[in-house]
Amino acid sequence: MGDKPALRPGEAVGSTLAAIAHDIIGEARVAIDDLGRGSPLAVHDYRKAMKRWRAFLRLLEPLVGAEARELRTKARDLAARLGGTRDLQAVVDALSDLESAEPGLSRTSLATMRARIDGASRAAATAAITIDLQIELLAALTTAAQAVDAWLLDISFADVAEGFARHYRRARRAIPAAWQDTEPETLHELRQRVVEHRYHMELVEPLWPRFGKLWVAEAQRLRERLGSHQDLVVLGAATGPHQPLAPWRSRLAPLIEQRKAAHAAGAKRLADRLFAERPGAFRRRLESLWERRGG
Repeated sequence: MGDKPALRPGEAVGSTLAAIAHDIIGEARVAIDDLGRGSPLAVHDYRKAMKRWRAFLRLLEPLVGAEARELRTKARDLAARLGGTRDLQAVVDALSDLESAEPGLSRTSLATMRARIDGASRAAATAAITIDLQIELLAALTTAAQAVDAWLLDISFADVAEGFARHYRRARRAIPAAWQDTEPETLHELRQRVVEHRYHMELVEPLWPRFGKLWVAEAQRLRERLGSHQDLVVLGAATGPHQPLAPWRSRLAPLIEQRKAAHAAGAKRLADRLFAERPGAFRRRLESLWERRGG
């Protein structure tokens, strides 16, 4: 976590939460600056910051009220306007995933496919990342920072622990009963819940100097497994009629299905381990650690 602010016993919960909010907003500002410089990673960095921000706002929504929900909705809608470039990057990532798992794929074919997607990606980025959009993104961050400064965060750790447990419960309930037969939308929903949980656990990582890092790492591994599954779904769509990779559909389709099954099996193992504890016990563990460390 480096120097990122996080909840630590002995420090005021409310002011720490405000510091966390401003840290996320600062991260998003840097990404927007990079958008203006044409950085190829800027869209990814901005969308990542918005995921962290939305997870934070979901945690605070019952404590802050409707304004947090409005900020979260605005962040979602703005990030969605850069979704086209993300989908094309997902195709590139899925091709790399297949290449690592299926060395029999022709290098020439892979290079041709990547070239097609790369051209479409550059065109999509040029169309999406306008000066007007950058101004709108920065204005939204200014509004968010002003809102944070106005919040009266008279909050106890017990309040926050209840929020952590509530979202842990949501993630647990999103786990499918039959992984191999589930719809991609179901696993995508689970991934969203896991992303929230992963960012929430970063906030309390100092309570577990060693185990906290392992927990966040496991959540990240689950997120990546589910993300790779979703990337393959996007790749499959890119092989449909009149899509950029349509000529390779017959070759890619069976490989995509095999790799999706492998990611689903890996995600199941991780989810079973990560969400084994009941939500009530999970909340009590957090509160006990806080009290034990002097909170």
